[in-house]
Amino acid sequence: MRILFLTPQFPYPPHKGTTLRNYHLIGGLAASHEIDLLTFIESEGELHRSALLSTLCRRVDGVTAPRRGLARRLADTFLSRWPDMGLRLWSQAFALKLAARLADTDYDIVQVEGIEMARYVLPAHHSPPATRHPLLVFDDHNCEYLLQQRACETDIKIPSRWTGAAYSFVQWRKLRTFESAICRAADHVVAVSDADAAALQRLVPSLTPTVIPNGIDVASYTPSPSPTPLPLSKSGQGGGQGVGEDQLLVFSGTMDFRPNVDAALWFALEVLPLIQQGEPGAHFVIVGQKPHRRLDVLRGRTDVVLTGTVEDTRPYIAGAAIYVVPLRMGGGTRFKILEAAAMSRAIVSTSLGCEGFPVENGRELVIADSPRQFADAVVALLRDLSRRAELGAAARTFVEAYDWKNIIPRLEVVYGGQ
Repeated sequence: MRILFLTPQFPYPPHKGTTLRNYHLIGGLAASHEIDLLTFIESEGELHRSALLSTLCRRVDGVTAPRRGLARRLADTFLSRWPDMGLRLWSQAFALKLAARLADTDYDIVQVEGIEMARYVLPAHHSPPATRHPLLVFDDHNCEYLLQQRACETDIKIPSRWTGAAYSFVQWRKLRTFESAICRAADHVVAVSDADAAALQRLVPSLTPTVIPNGIDVASYTPSPSPTPLPLSKSGQGGGQGVGEDQLLVFSGTMDFRPNVDAALWFALEVLPLIQQGEPGAHFVIVGQKPHRRLDVLRGRTDVVLTGTVEDTRPYIAGAAIYVVPLRMGGGTRFKILEAAAMSRAIVSTSLGCEGFPVENGRELVIADSPRQFADAVVALLRDLSRRAELGAAARTFVEAYDWKNIIPRLEVVYGGQ
């Protein structure tokens, strides 16, 4: 089959959620199908740096991502009918390239990766090829209206975050309309978890999404039964010196992503002090690119490290005595859970942090939602090396089912009618 992928970011290198999913879907399908890629890029150099992606795709076209300033975004919040995610990557140049691809190639499948790309295939903007209409598959990386609903409900409780709550309230309402429109327009809708699929069905009761979870290349992660030395000297920030390897608590993610920012702040400000009452040497390491300015309040603390961009998160995950997932907002399923599980780390997560995975509290990880529950769970594991090893081994066994080689066939079933 001939498949055209539309992606919001150039899917190489595969270093975070969207690019990881897109790269591995393309790589897994390329062995049996002819893949074309139309993607947004940050610069022309991206297209020339990935010889590997070129071997997977018959054709790769890129359009420079548009820029919207804060003033424009603010005006659009109140004046545009489109949600922010429907405006963020709207580009006439991309629309023209898409029309050209559809006109010159008889695709079997057009796969839309994420809601930022949805507007390009809605009926008002989509010009189908003259011969026949390709199967339109919408891969909803997160149930976005639910993400904004949860963000609103979290931030409304904090007066200093009422501006963020107001923004999320507006986006939540707009996204209900937008997300339901693309779900109705698509021939098939893919969700990353049963929870997201159920949330989409609440929008469109007639919808039957196919769950294709996020996956991981398990072989590229070496299990680490005990923590390994963390390369904190590369972080550019002090903290962690002289701390035992059994005292490091690690969290990773893109650190300008609002749910990750909230998680890091909640853990550092509300949970970590409770942990340190029992384990004074506990340190928190936040691994990820583009730390948001809201995290500046943590800089200068000797018990918290913000690494910023790192070449590879695996050495940092391997260095965790405990990997923490203190998420209080968001949707979808988290690559961070899969990565930590693949490295046999003991994990403590909120219920939301591990939502979408068939895990059980105390079996593959420990689930805790209040600051005191989370702190108590961490302290208990810091004091019990054998229990940490037991959880890590169970997590590694669990993650084997999420290897991409087991997931790609499930996507091909979606294409089965073609």
